[in-house]
Amino acid sequence: MAGGSSRVEPGKKKARIEIIPLIDVIFFLLATFVLFTLSLSRIQSLPVQLPVANADPHAKPDDDMVTLQVSDAGTYYWNREPIMAQEIAPRLQSYKAQVQVPRILIAGDNKARFGATCYALDQVRKANIEQVSIETRVHDTGK
Repeated sequence: MAGGSSRVEPGKKKARIEIIPLIDVIFFLLATFVLFTLSLSRIQSLPVQLPVANADPHAKPDDDMVTLQVSDAGTYYWNREPIMAQEIAPRLQSYKAQVQVPRILIAGDNKARFGATCYALDQVRKANIEQVSIETRVHDTGK
């Protein structure tokens, strides 16, 4: 064999690199690295004490709680009675004077405007009523 020919002599096999086992090793190293780095990250959180419901869900709501509903047209309902926006503040003041622990439930229909609801919340805040709930169920206003 004269210089530069790349023929393989009979009886000898040509060496070659298999890439499939190399890919397996790379994936194993990658998975190990990912799992290792996930175990190093510490999840930091604040301890939270969630309220516990101790009331019967089927119990009738208290008579002294007022429901203030907001409709999609921007009208308000005081215990299912339609009222004007200007009537909210005086009614809240008289309600606060009549009841020892005033409680307000603010509810709105599914298309109630944010501004009208914020106005109702502001009026409750200005009346210094601290026990305020916001209903998350959606149903027709005035019902």
